[in-house]
Amino acid sequence: MEIRIGKVTHYYNHLSVAVLDLSGEINTGDYVHILGRNTDFSQRVKSMEIEHHTVQKVGSGMEVALKVLQRVRKGDVVYKVPVPESRLIIPEEPSSVDTGL
Repeated sequence: MEIRIGKVTHYYNHLSVAVLDLSGEINTGDYVHILGRNTDFSQRVKSMEIEHHTVQKVGSGMEVALKVLQRVRKGDVVYKVPVPESRLIIPEEPSSVDTGL
């Protein structure tokens, strides 16, 4: 069961970074699902910042910048995905493979 933990308040396209207003807790390593009218994807939280300082854990009532894999939009809702579900439905980021070409 997914748990609503916040919403997107801004998106920096050139950095692929979303600013989230949190109503729940999020940690580096958690899996999140971002859902909106034109947005629907899940990813692992790999990098978060507050005021340009890297953080590992952020709580309710705070704003955090989150590196995202796809474009998000203001108002998109962010859900935390429990670990057992996340392992079943979320593929890892494609790794760059050196093909030697």
